Amino acid sequence: MRASCFALVPLVLTACSQAGPPEDTSLFASLSQLCGQAFEGRVITDDPRDADWADQTLTLHVRECSATQIRMPMHVGDDRSRTFVLSRVSGGLQLKHDHRHEDGSEDVLSQYGGSTAEPPADGRAEFPADPFSRMLFDREGIAVSMDNIWSMTLTETSFTYGLDRPDRHFAAQFDLTNPVDTPPPPWGAE
Repeated sequence: MRASCFALVPLVLTACSQAGPPEDTSLFASLSQLCGQAFEGRVITDDPRDADWADQTLTLHVRECSATQIRMPMHVGDDRSRTFVLSRVSGGLQLKHDHRHEDGSEDVLSQYGGSTAEPPADGRAEFPADPFSRMLFDREGIAVSMDNIWSMTLTETSFTYGLDRPDRHFAAQFDLTNPVDTPPPPWGAE
């Protein structure tokens, strides 16, 4: 938490602040610079549970950007149900997964994610499942997901989205060196 104070001295107003370690916003700022662009990607892990995605074209669209939030739909073939919502929050970043049906209604498994426990560094952020997500996964009978840690890694040439938990590793990587045509909007944003 940052605190500020002002001290009056004769004819001079001086400001002082007590700040914790500076927040690393390089990942957020770098992603913001990609706003409006879309990129193709592929699954880079070889888990048989990812076969449905491995056979599809993946498209990441850095679609909407503000000073505090970036919305990035990720299309899997013709499936436009997923949007990553990356937000600046006190002390770091928050990732939420906005899942929609084709009619635009919200899926029962939506708005899960978490906030960074450590400041993002070197273009990488990890997001352990937050209490809302764990409660949602428990309620929906997928308790195995309560230990999820999602990640985003950005380099000059690629963006990688990952998911890790015991006995599970998934990663999809997008080529930033070759922007592609902007895809249709995600479901619910038409």
